[in-house]
Amino acid sequence: MRKIALENIDMLFSAISDKMSLFLPVDQNDGKAAYTKWEEGKKWSCALNTVKSPKDFFFPQTEDMMEFKVDGKNIEVIDTRKASEDFVVFGVRACDVRAFDILDRVFLTDPCDSYYATKREHGIIVSLACTRPSETCFCTAFGIDPSNPKADVSAWKTEKELYMQSNTEKGEKLLKVLADVTDEADEEKVNEQKEQISSIMKRLPLAGLDTSEFGGGKTDEFFHSPAWDELSETCLGCGTCTFVCPTCQCYDIKDFNTGKGIIRYRCWDSCMYSEFTRMAHGNNRNSQKERFRQRFMHKLVYYPENNEGVFGCVGCGRCLSRCPISMNIVKVMKALGGKENE
Repeated sequence: MRKIALENIDMLFSAISDKMSLFLPVDQNDGKAAYTKWEEGKKWSCALNTVKSPKDFFFPQTEDMMEFKVDGKNIEVIDTRKASEDFVVFGVRACDVRAFDILDRVFLTDPCDSYYATKREHGIIVSLACTRPSETCFCTAFGIDPSNPKADVSAWKTEKELYMQSNTEKGEKLLKVLADVTDEADEEKVNEQKEQISSIMKRLPLAGLDTSEFGGGKTDEFFHSPAWDELSETCLGCGTCTFVCPTCQCYDIKDFNTGKGIIRYRCWDSCMYSEFTRMAHGNNRNSQKERFRQRFMHKLVYYPENNEGVFGCVGCGRCLSRCPISMNIVKVMKALGGKENE
């Protein structure tokens, strides 16, 4: 385990950025934090989680896939992917760390998504234990420990120091890069902070949320529930929940005519949109109710059924804070019969 005084944190960031690109949460003009490439003078924001998840670094919202150059009857296919270089995503919370595991199960399982896989190979994730979780957080309901997020490197911020522990070969490689600006450390203060975080999480409004009623094998029980009618009635179908969600992985592939050729790209899509999966014969989910049901059944039933009981939600709370009509997965769980522990 290594440590560095917080007053010297820029030395740590500089040492990383001398070797590879470094991205971390930085306060924006609206008071929210967003992942930004670190440069000298930029201040790390480590209070609350970012509005947008770090999913973008590995599964971009828009990504060129290839280009077609047409010359008469001849077509040249050009791979538009840029050469990949190592990079670090710093300050990732436990919920978003679990989200990468969920995305890995989708994109790295045969047939492997080479675009995602290449970025995962070159990306190094440094997690950060949550000392100030939001009132909308409920990651512990899904078995996530916010005091000990296991990424390539786990980090804990105490009052005066930052502690770091490597968990993978990539993490060990990074800590070797930082050896000259960090010191050896023991785990005493880290263990104290873990206990403090556990105590804080127990006092959050959603600490008692129980997921035991959900999971694989519950399709028949929930699919025809009358609760879907009322739950979906106010949904705008705007897709905000899917775009801030760190685990949503649906995308569309489109072609754009540049005038000199065709660029094929993919972009995030949303199961909440009326045109999602629309085909020549029509749409297999014509109503907003059906689309609404699909989103939450996938998180709570379909995904865990096919992934060893792992839920498709990580309890980050982003959908609770961003939905314009205050609909969210917690309300859905409670309406379907979910319980709260005492």
